[in-house]
Amino acid sequence: MIDAKRRILLKGSLAAGAVGIAVGAGLLTPRVVLAAWPESAFSAKSVDDALKALLGTSAHKPSESIKIKAPDIAENGAVVPVTVESDAEGISSISIIAAGNQMPLIASFDLGEGALGFVSTRIKMAKTAEVIAVVKAGDKVMSSAKEVKVTIGGCGG
Repeated sequence: MIDAKRRILLKGSLAAGAVGIAVGAGLLTPRVVLAAWPESAFSAKSVDDALKALLGTSAHKPSESIKIKAPDIAENGAVVPVTVESDAEGISSISIIAAGNQMPLIASFDLGEGALGFVSTRIKMAKTAEVIAVVKAGDKVMSSAKEVKVTIGGCGG
């Protein structure tokens, strides 16, 4: 048991060291190491433009299978906890949108085959608006929304 753990530690250390040396030598740059990301979707100024750039369509159908957990009133718009959960079959991505932000697409999570339809994060909201969860499952694009009121210092502003 201890030998197996030691081997795993040694293999992980060697792999991390090899990647570190490759980065240090300039063989791997962060642009090459990091996956491509949909820059146009994250810089879009409207919800429809963001969805079209991200998923290829702006059409999404409201669904009861998507549950959003977020506070009704957020005292600090800089750290609003949001959890999205769905029991739909074959989920390939979950995206979170804050409709009131200048750039509404907050996050997009690509899920592997067999992954649970669950993500939890903290988002930044500029003002009171709807938080929209968009779930892509197969060829379906489903959504659910929840209004989150952002106050300043809890004053209800």
